[in-house]
Amino acid sequence: MIIVNDEVFRLDTANTSYIFRLTKFGQLEHVYYGSRLDENEELFSITEKRTAYPAVSVIYDSSEPSFCLDNVSLEWSDNGRGDYRTGPTELIMPDGSFISDFTYHSHEIVSGSLDMNTLPTAYGGDSSLVVVLKDRLFSVYIKLIYTVYESTDVITRRAVIENHEERPIILRRFMSLCLDLPDEGFDMLTLDGSWIKEAKLHRRSVQYGTIINSSITGASSNRHNPGFILAAKNTTEDNGRAYGFNLVYSGNHCGSVEKNHRDSVRVMLGINPHCFQWELDSQEFFEAPEAVLSFSSDGLNGLSQNMHGFINEHIIRGDWKDRERPVLLNNWEGTFFDFNQTKLLELAAEAKELGAELFVLDDGWFGARNSDKAGLGDYTVNLKKLPEGMKGFAEKIRALGLDFGLWFEPEMVNPDSELYRAHPEYALTIPGREPVLSRNQLVLDILREEVRDYIVENVSRILDECNISYVKWDMNRHIAEAYSPTLKNQGEFYHRYIIAIYDILSRIFGPRPHILLESCSSGGNRFDLGMLCFSPQIWCSDDTDPIERLKIQGGLSYLYPLSVMGAHVSQAPHQQTLRDTPLATRFHVACFGCLGYELDLKYLSPEEKKDIKEQIVFYKKYRRVFQYGTFTRVESIKDNKVVWQVSEGGIALTGFFQTLATAAETAVDRLIVRGLPKGRYRLFTRPQRLYAERFGELIKHVGSNYTLKDAEERYVCSSQALEVGIPLIDQFIGTGYNENLRMLGDFGSKMYITEKLNEG
Repeated sequence: MIIVNDEVFRLDTANTSYIFRLTKFGQLEHVYYGSRLDENEELFSITEKRTAYPAVSVIYDSSEPSFCLDNVSLEWSDNGRGDYRTGPTELIMPDGSFISDFTYHSHEIVSGSLDMNTLPTAYGGDSSLVVVLKDRLFSVYIKLIYTVYESTDVITRRAVIENHEERPIILRRFMSLCLDLPDEGFDMLTLDGSWIKEAKLHRRSVQYGTIINSSITGASSNRHNPGFILAAKNTTEDNGRAYGFNLVYSGNHCGSVEKNHRDSVRVMLGINPHCFQWELDSQEFFEAPEAVLSFSSDGLNGLSQNMHGFINEHIIRGDWKDRERPVLLNNWEGTFFDFNQTKLLELAAEAKELGAELFVLDDGWFGARNSDKAGLGDYTVNLKKLPEGMKGFAEKIRALGLDFGLWFEPEMVNPDSELYRAHPEYALTIPGREPVLSRNQLVLDILREEVRDYIVENVSRILDECNISYVKWDMNRHIAEAYSPTLKNQGEFYHRYIIAIYDILSRIFGPRPHILLESCSSGGNRFDLGMLCFSPQIWCSDDTDPIERLKIQGGLSYLYPLSVMGAHVSQAPHQQTLRDTPLATRFHVACFGCLGYELDLKYLSPEEKKDIKEQIVFYKKYRRVFQYGTFTRVESIKDNKVVWQVSEGGIALTGFFQTLATAAETAVDRLIVRGLPKGRYRLFTRPQRLYAERFGELIKHVGSNYTLKDAEERYVCSSQALEVGIPLIDQFIGTGYNENLRMLGDFGSKMYITEKLNEG
């Protein structure tokens, strides 16, 4: 709900209020963002008072010596008017100066969300507020657009600048969001990493100065995800105040948190100004990407649940919105480039037998693609591997009762490819400089219309001819040579690249909404809300080691729902870490996402195949809960434990993970289950096998079976008891095996199911 009264703007969601007002001189002063206020809240009480005359500050207007912009909490700010905090704009105005002074001009309230012309946005908002600012000297306007998503406690913000002067203006920085908050002793939480270690959560104290969370790789990047959190110092998973921020954008981003001399914290988020310069001619406009804001007083879990609901309801769209994702088998880690039709069909038949619903053929099916050194950019099927062509192979997969998916990397080209030999100008290179390679490949110049057309035509042709149900869209390198001869101003390159990739995705998948698109970029190098507007799920990481995935998927869960996370069970020891993990743990971690398998099934024992078949049956039974239930990170007092819970209605599924064992562990583990309706519940474990090979020589003491039963637990208890925690049976402590011990050890896990009893 949006209310404007007496120059006060109030935006309410179900549980939050966001308030700003006009100053005497027309700036937008931020007043409040937090838990929802009563409708009759006294504005004077919550507004900052300025009665002293600040020393050595720049006075905005001589009529009021106490009014200095450096001391005002603002919704937007300018250069050259006395605010010395970093501002959202750096503009070269028509007179050649960097000075601007945007003040209130008009506003309107409209129903629903407002689409953008060049970028994707969230949709399905309740109402939007458009506040128009005008420079006091020039006919240059900025529209600040606020959209309220009431049920998910989210507000989005974005900015549009319009030039109505005859002369151009230059944008060197134009952010989506500027927001000044009172400092609460904030910590800033960011998701950082690199290849195979994406989205690791880092928490640091916000001190005086500026913290920058940014990417300059040409993508949102695995180094620093665009999303971040500000949490009060003592905020935990379940208690305390937290603000979340994210960006509907897939390119270079910059989020900053600046604590200043007056203990105010300025948050900004938008396009990274690195190598950015945009010339705005007369009558042109520029749209900044949409920023997403949420607040919760129920700790980090409360904030995460806001963001999860928002993404599932207002970012994911099309046929796959709110739809259960299929269980897939991807051949990559099982075969890499070494495959032929016979090998793939055997793998697919085995996958079908075990319960998979979708077979995905990964890299290596086209051109001379027998390694990562050749073939990218070509779309001719390798007939030595697939003698009946892709259409014939796809028909054979579907004849097995499986849907068929295919891997593409359309933004890239190998120098050793037919495309590059015919059109070297299609690659991003700098005239006179030697091209730089990464993974033996160059980036295609998709700013060229003919390159975009080439990609759209070739990918679309294969999708239609072969009746493809799923696409994995990869991007396996960063952009280095940000130069295109199509541009007069190279400062526009990075942003125009993102506009171009969105154009390509729209043209391919807009007419084919039935295709499930999974975005990938060497794993999670482009895991962002912009891609999620086109791709209902994203491959989290090329690291399929479940112990690493606890950190990766756990980090992503702070801002993204499980329904968008691709998560696979692979062979152990793991190719990324050499860690040897139990099959049960690999499955239990992958359950908290969109389940897939990625291994050569012929190397599995009969018992392992039986396990996988049972795993898939279990996942399908609870798939809706795993993908769309309420996800909670259950805090543990022990550093070697990770507990995840997902619940819906009267069902909760809890993954209990032990990263490393503690010798002679005699402390009692308690299983906490939160958020269920009041009543009585039965709590039990998913049955799982123990493989004798894990026991080494100890197997002599427990018998000669190839597999053993892990302890099964069953309890009946109240929801109140579950909130406190149910004491679990003991772990193995080195004194012998019996069927009433939890045999966790290093990397062990258990899955607990909690279901409401029908005692009607």
